[in-house]
Amino acid sequence: MTQSITEKEAKEIIYLKALSLKSLEELPNIKDDVNKKMIIILRITPLAQKDVEELKKAVEELYEFSVSIGGDIARLGEERIVITPPGVKIWRGSIQ
Repeated sequence: MTQSITEKEAKEIIYLKALSLKSLEELPNIKDDVNKKMIIILRITPLAQKDVEELKKAVEELYEFSVSIGGDIARLGEERIVITPPGVKIWRGSIQ
């Protein structure tokens, strides 16, 4: 038996997408994905190896974006950050 997804259910689906950040030019697409209700796991090592100052700018811009839309952002170890859309919060050890 197959189940079909209704249009309402399709709008409620939240996808998870893993990407590598190589340049600041990728930020608009990342923000667009978050606005489309995607959770982004972003590997930052490629940009960190290329230009630490650019990486700092990118993370600051993504942080400001996340706060402005009501999403969330956090580090996942040394190499990754996660960015979530509104309605998805990152657990940090206690319910806030």
